[in-house]
Amino acid sequence: MPVANLKQAAKPSLAEMTARVESILPAIEAAAEESEQLNRLADGTFKLLQDAGLYSMMMPKEVGGAELSHVDAMRLGERVAWAHGSAGWCVIVNNAVGGVMSLFVSDKGASDIFAHGPDVMVAGNGVPRGYARPVDGGYMIRGHWAYGSGIQHAEWIHSGCFVTDATGKTMVMQPNGQPEVVVTHHPRATIELKGNWDVLGLRATGSFDYTLKDADELFVPHHLCYGLNEGNAKRGGPQGSLGLVGYTAWGHTTWALGVGRRMLDELAKLAAKRVDAFGKMNESATFKYEFARAEARFRSARAFAYQAWTSMAETFAEGGEASLEQIADVKLAMRHVHDVISDVGTFAHRAARGASLHNGIMQRFYRDIHSGTQHILMADEIVQECGRVYLGAVGADAKWGVFGVDG
Repeated sequence: MPVANLKQAAKPSLAEMTARVESILPAIEAAAEESEQLNRLADGTFKLLQDAGLYSMMMPKEVGGAELSHVDAMRLGERVAWAHGSAGWCVIVNNAVGGVMSLFVSDKGASDIFAHGPDVMVAGNGVPRGYARPVDGGYMIRGHWAYGSGIQHAEWIHSGCFVTDATGKTMVMQPNGQPEVVVTHHPRATIELKGNWDVLGLRATGSFDYTLKDADELFVPHHLCYGLNEGNAKRGGPQGSLGLVGYTAWGHTTWALGVGRRMLDELAKLAAKRVDAFGKMNESATFKYEFARAEARFRSARAFAYQAWTSMAETFAEGGEASLEQIADVKLAMRHVHDVISDVGTFAHRAARGASLHNGIMQRFYRDIHSGTQHILMADEIVQECGRVYLGAVGADAKWGVFGVDG
């Protein structure tokens, strides 16, 4: 049942959403340089993405979202990333942090946040960089957070905090020895940006650091919070049980597929017309061989990602729960895709012989690729945890968290 008092509207079919996405890609690409100069998405680009329902495509129907499967949403998201890496990044971020928020906050929280429909932009950082001390009805939070992608257009902020005791001095530890982490949500007006997004790539994501505005602490009620590794969704279908553990893996994989594909497409276009002292580029035996190998690596990585997520979707369609190995598959596919696009992106950059040195599409995607690989979710330690699952070196009651396996 829909959450009480939430605005409901007829949702387009997947075919209609796909057609809409394809129709707006030229405009998104045309505005890419403007967005890069602004250090955030241009307002027109943001509106195109919002009106296409892309920011809410993973949200449950109870709050007015399309509730697409991860596989269907991946196909749409990678196309946006193909057109402009930063636009794709902002789409996957909102579907990860905003999508999970829409699944896990209480009914009261959902009614407050989605009172005017699902087109709510959420930004911030769930990785704990702040502290939350418990008080009556919620938490008092404080901290300094980084990487608030899309924060200029956000209405709500998503901030991860280590839970402390009532004094705020001692962190609360869970039975497994790990600190307790809560993800809090508060209005955009409660924070201020630090103006420090001077980076190699993903410039138009506007991923500024932020901190609280006008106060050392901020009260956030319980109904706007949930635990970092929580898996008991309050609404939506079985796929919501993945929480941040899975939705973040979906997002980064989706983005990587789009930008990796675009880099190879641009190199093929260049090769078709470039002639230098050694002849026509796409007639070089060495280039043809290396390009084919790059295509094979990328397509294999993409196939692995879709196989992993299709297996998960089939399990959810049957009403089942994702296994440890299925989650390991999507975690490993995420990292593997990034490794591959890093390699093929570097190949494309070098093979272009100076073309991507100049400000343009190839340079921008090269910079974006090597920025996306820096995310904490690409850490070797998470791959090691996948290996632990595959080797059967986990306990019978083991459970995946965002950063590894507990048990």
